[in-house]
Amino acid sequence: MTTKSLSREVSRSAGWSIFMGILTAAVGAVMIFYPLATAAASTVFFGAALLVAAVAQLVFAFTSPTVGRFFLKLLLGLLYGVAGLCLIALPGMGLVTLTAVLGAMLIAEAVVETALGFSVPAGGGRGWFFVGGLFSLLLGILIIVQWPASSVWAIGTMVGAGVLFNGITRIVTSMWVRSEVRELQRSTAAA
Repeated sequence: MTTKSLSREVSRSAGWSIFMGILTAAVGAVMIFYPLATAAASTVFFGAALLVAAVAQLVFAFTSPTVGRFFLKLLLGLLYGVAGLCLIALPGMGLVTLTAVLGAMLIAEAVVETALGFSVPAGGGRGWFFVGGLFSLLLGILIIVQWPASSVWAIGTMVGAGVLFNGITRIVTSMWVRSEVRELQRSTAAA
C-alpha cells in the first residue's frame, strides 16, 4: 500500500469518525434534555448487566476448586441476580437507590482525588486533582442534599454529559488526525 493510498484511507476513516462523533454528541445532548428517560434506561441496562454477571458467577461456582469458593460464588451470583431483577422490575426504586450510591461515590472520589493531589509533586498537574476533587465533592453533596428528588436529573444528566463529551472528544481527535494526514501529504508532495 502506498503512502498516498494509506493517507487517503486514514483521512476517509477520520471523516467517518467525525460523523460518528457528531452523532454521539447529538445523542448525548438528547440524553441531557431527557434525563429521567436516560436514567431509567441506564438503570434497566445496569440491572441486565447484573443478571449477566449473576449467570457468570453461578457458572464459575461449579468450577471452584473448594467448597468455600463454591458457596461464595454461588452467594455472589444470587446477590447479583436479586439486585439485577430488582433494578429491572422496579426501575424507579432502583434509580433512587443508584442516585444515593452515586452521590456517596462522588464524595468518596473527592477524598481520593484530594489525597492524590497531595501525593503529586507541585507543578505535575497537582491543581487539576484539587479542582476535580472539589467538583466531585460539590456534585456529590448536591445530589445527596437534594436526594431523592435528585434522582430525576442526576444519573441521566451525568450519563448524557459523558456521551456528549465522548462525541466531542471523538470529533476533535478525528479532526486532528485528518489535519496531520493533510500535513503529511503536503510535506511528502513538497519533497
